[in-house]
Amino acid sequence: MGTTIRKSVDIPPDAPFSAEQRSWISGFLAGLASDLGAGGGDRAPAASVKPLTILYGTQTGTAEMLAEDAGQVARSRGFTPRIAELNDIGMDDLATMENVIVVVSTYGEGEMPDSARIFWDSLSATTAPRLENLNYGILALGDTSYEFFCQAGKLLDTRLEQLGAHRMLERVDCDLDYEDAAATWIAQAIPDAGGAPAPETARKTGWGRKHPYIAGILENRVLSGAKSAKEIRHIAFDLGDSGITYDAGDALGVMPVNAPDLVDAWLVRLGAKADTAIPGQGLPLGPLLATRFEITTPSRDLIRMLEVRAGHEELSHVVNHRDKAVLEHFMWGRDTLDLLNLNPDLVLDPAELVSWLKPLQHRAYSISSSPKAHPGEVHLTVAAVRWMFEGRAHRGVCSTFLADQEPEGAQAGIFMIPNTSFRVPEDDAAPMLMIGPGTGLAPFRAFLEERRARGASGTNWLFFGDQHRASDFIYEDEIGAFSADGTLTRLDLAFSRDQTEKIYVQHRMIENGKDIFALLEDGGHFYVCGDATRMAKDVDAALHSIIETFGNMDADAAITYVNGLRKDKRYLRDVY
Repeated sequence: MGTTIRKSVDIPPDAPFSAEQRSWISGFLAGLASDLGAGGGDRAPAASVKPLTILYGTQTGTAEMLAEDAGQVARSRGFTPRIAELNDIGMDDLATMENVIVVVSTYGEGEMPDSARIFWDSLSATTAPRLENLNYGILALGDTSYEFFCQAGKLLDTRLEQLGAHRMLERVDCDLDYEDAAATWIAQAIPDAGGAPAPETARKTGWGRKHPYIAGILENRVLSGAKSAKEIRHIAFDLGDSGITYDAGDALGVMPVNAPDLVDAWLVRLGAKADTAIPGQGLPLGPLLATRFEITTPSRDLIRMLEVRAGHEELSHVVNHRDKAVLEHFMWGRDTLDLLNLNPDLVLDPAELVSWLKPLQHRAYSISSSPKAHPGEVHLTVAAVRWMFEGRAHRGVCSTFLADQEPEGAQAGIFMIPNTSFRVPEDDAAPMLMIGPGTGLAPFRAFLEERRARGASGTNWLFFGDQHRASDFIYEDEIGAFSADGTLTRLDLAFSRDQTEKIYVQHRMIENGKDIFALLEDGGHFYVCGDATRMAKDVDAALHSIIETFGNMDADAAITYVNGLRKDKRYLRDVY
């Protein structure tokens, strides 16, 4: 017997939807009923269901992963979703859409991620079309430790509203602990379309941030020389029977544990014992500080709450000044314990203090191995961060957690973070140019292993640099072997402190600008990995200059050329 489709759609009064959501859902389903034919008859096949467009802007892959999750929910509820990167959507295309969900992360200091920059430039232009027929929702990802939290999502939300689009539900701004909030928002954003649901597909493994795989550490060795100012290590994990798979270009999430001596110092400062019960928490104070909370980098809430209680003139001045640069200068070298010690006489309630702390988060590292070269293993290249401040040793949370693990019997919780936006070219004949100073070399070690295993014929050109060749040329033997067997076609080095005038990778790029432009003209792929604050910006400026000079273009034409590389997925960055 056929299923009757009603022209009117009633939503239960206790359903968890806002007025805007109710209006959108009712209109959507009423329109769907009209399309399928009201008054009786067999339900139309899923192919006739109105499509839903899910767009994402990502830097490291998380927003894309959530977009795929939203797509799975949509299919299970009768939609035929289209999932696409924001940069792949032109304004003419956007103007034809009716129902859009956007998942977008914020990169750097409030910037659009690379995969959304071209879209944003077009959307924010005065030539952007009116979008009165568009219903949209935005899921924003960010980190509250940054001043411009979820700024990319906020900008898109405001601009779409300015262009006349209709918000189907309120934007949600997710912190690093995003899973529950994102899942709830997605469930609310996608109603049941009434079509034949597609079967849900499970992910490859169940390992994730909340349920990491406990992997054994196979190798932990220092790569940097004895006279280096850095401590860079090669760390290899055994994937065992986890079922975890990955591709060159992906990242590995590592769940750290806070250093035992730091936890002990906190307990001493609080005048509390490790077994002190904390109401509402499933663990006593000691294990909470070790495994559940971020106790090195202070949250904004903690700084604000402590300022009110500490009676510390300089801290109060810095906080009330509301100047990011002033706060950063004050915090330079300090961790959260240093802030607690600003007033040693201040008595702090452990339960209240815990409420000011952020959850301890995973750290993501670019994978430095190809699974084709190291079956059953995954490798990282990690710079251990250590410094002294006011006579006390300080450490980076995860880098030293990994660095101080002895390989024999050592373990760490890990999970895979796919990043399909940072991949070796599918065409093995395509040229590849890689800019990776310092630990930015990590994914390019993986890329070279991948290209060698695939027998790729394309040019592989690497720019690498650091401070001193004698002590900072990590993986020198392996790079030499890549050169010897023809995998690495060309190598340019920039060791900044080996001569009076500092030389960086962007200077080597300018010196070889003619050949770089020729490689791009030949279909080359341009990759950058490393520091986003300075290096990546300098490299980007050098790239534009090279294109202007050797492409005989003005600045605007060079920008258009680079945007073309981005759109063609030939200018890709893994920056942090």
